[in-house]
Amino acid sequence: MSNIVLYRKYRPQKFSEVVGQEHVVKTLTNSIKGNNISHAYLLSGPRGSGKTTIARLFAKAINCENREDGFEPCNKCSSCLEIMAGNSMDLVEIDAASNTQVEGVRELIAGIKFAPVKSKYKIFIIDECHQLSKSAANALLKTLEEPPAHAIFILATTESHKMIPTILSRCQKFDFKRLQVPEIIKKLEFISKKENVKFDESALSLIALNSRGSFRDAESLLDECLSFSGEKGIIKTEDIKELLGIVEVGEISKFVDYLVAKNTKDAIMFLNSLMENGVDLQEFTKTLVFYLRQELLLKINPSFLNLQNSGLSTAEIDKMKAQTTNLTQKDIQNMLEFFIDAENKIKFSAVTQLPLELAIINITHAEQ
Repeated sequence: MSNIVLYRKYRPQKFSEVVGQEHVVKTLTNSIKGNNISHAYLLSGPRGSGKTTIARLFAKAINCENREDGFEPCNKCSSCLEIMAGNSMDLVEIDAASNTQVEGVRELIAGIKFAPVKSKYKIFIIDECHQLSKSAANALLKTLEEPPAHAIFILATTESHKMIPTILSRCQKFDFKRLQVPEIIKKLEFISKKENVKFDESALSLIALNSRGSFRDAESLLDECLSFSGEKGIIKTEDIKELLGIVEVGEISKFVDYLVAKNTKDAIMFLNSLMENGVDLQEFTKTLVFYLRQELLLKINPSFLNLQNSGLSTAEIDKMKAQTTNLTQKDIQNMLEFFIDAENKIKFSAVTQLPLELAIINITHAEQ
């Protein structure tokens, strides 16, 4: 297990281990307990939110020979062990991004008519199903309309709006939510303890904030940090900043102070010092936009921002409150618009920091 990446090593093997998608888990487990299994499901939501994980859990549970509590897979019977090992003949997984054409779907359909090898159901998981070509989607639709009793389809997508409505109408749809920072931190703490790794208080928060709501991205970042820390077994905030080229919220706050004070010179010098120290300016801008969005929410209504949903400490929120007293809602909105525009232009700019410098000038020289 030591050579397996963290997001695979610590993938939930029971519904009780799933974090952040309780509404989906509750509905699916109730359908298992009540033996009310549909022939087609659509799991839709952001990348890294657990769609494929829950699809495999559901597949494992409905074919489990000795379910616990009426819905939990036992992880001990031959069906569970085969699915966990990835060699079950009755679970077929297809990546639609790599198999967009109708031929691949026709091969799938040809195999559907055959009964399961040993389980009650033959389950087909189709990932990124919105990328199927129109002809492939129409071929799949015919099967969804009249599936054999032993076949169950689980479709997963990040863009359900791109799918043809007739397929959507034949599936039970589950919308996965973007994961909150505290939920990601909780999982990272669990993994760190299992891996016997110590960490700075702010280190896991920094990883969670930069995972953009994705468990998989957070676990991949943690994996990088574990490799970087080596035998020391300690994850330090400074190491994360160096490895990932990102900055802490405190640094972002300092930069915003310069903008509020209309201090063009120090803001540009601060930006260039970040670049000289190896900070990824694209990542810096993403974090800055996140920070300014939180300030905008705080300005609109203080109840929008709290410790549970922001991932920020009490001191950081207090600092935001102090900054926003000197800003109007329109001021924060303008800063967001300038930096969102700069973020889009950085990748095409011959001078990487130039779009940000222009944004600084526009903000600090705005009419009072």
